Amino acid sequence: MSTPFSSASHTAPRTALVTGAGKRLGREIALGLAKAGWRVAVHFNTSEAQALQTAKDCLALNASTPATDPHQFIFQANLADEVATRNLLPQVVSQLGPVHAVVNSAALFEHDDVQSFSYANMAQHWATNTGAAIVLAQALHQHCQARGAQAADAVVINMLDQKLWNPNPDFLSYTLSKAALEAANTLLAQALAPQVRVVGVAPGLTLTSHMLADDKFQQLHKLSPLGRSSSAEDVVSTVVFAMHNRAITGTTLLVDGGQHLMKFERDFSLM
Repeated sequence: MSTPFSSASHTAPRTALVTGAGKRLGREIALGLAKAGWRVAVHFNTSEAQALQTAKDCLALNASTPATDPHQFIFQANLADEVATRNLLPQVVSQLGPVHAVVNSAALFEHDDVQSFSYANMAQHWATNTGAAIVLAQALHQHCQARGAQAADAVVINMLDQKLWNPNPDFLSYTLSKAALEAANTLLAQALAPQVRVVGVAPGLTLTSHMLADDKFQQLHKLSPLGRSSSAEDVVSTVVFAMHNRAITGTTLLVDGGQHLMKFERDFSLM
């Protein structure tokens, strides 16, 4: 696609780092950005083979990127490790040159509730889901300052969850970590302006998992005012839109078919 602010309007290719891009929604976002003309740095933790396949597919989709070794586009880091996270963006810059966007898609999603809550589980979720996103936003801003970037030259997309507007007590530590990240959208947008915009994207039930049978997923996916929740394509198109629209910052776009307007007593995976 081509917009006034797309990579097609720049003399040099624009690069986006997508965390957790080896699998699931992170992979779909990476592919969508490649189609839109972005060079994609594919982050992974343990899914190296899947990350390499995503990189290969992104190179095939982006006609503006010359055919090259896909290994150059994959970057490993455990986002629960602060040192590894702080080293991630500089590694991408060293390998690929200037970076103009970070999509924080990787997330830890492990069940707990009030009865099973522990400091350790909370700390792990906050480090991976909240702390890492803030550190990468900070690193992108420092990178923009170092290269003298203009206003709204870069963007951070934080992937959130419709359940923040429709809370239930399942996955307590995960929900708290995402609620903190949603609040950080505002704080980061204020602190990192004018060079860096910060936008949240909150899908509804989008992809099935090992916790849901296919028929159950289809049933739950229809539970929304519009009769369907978000598809991967819906989420990807919203991320691409937010990446290209330089007037959006400090807010969250809900892409869920209106699921946040309905009350669910349990998380989808436990209904």
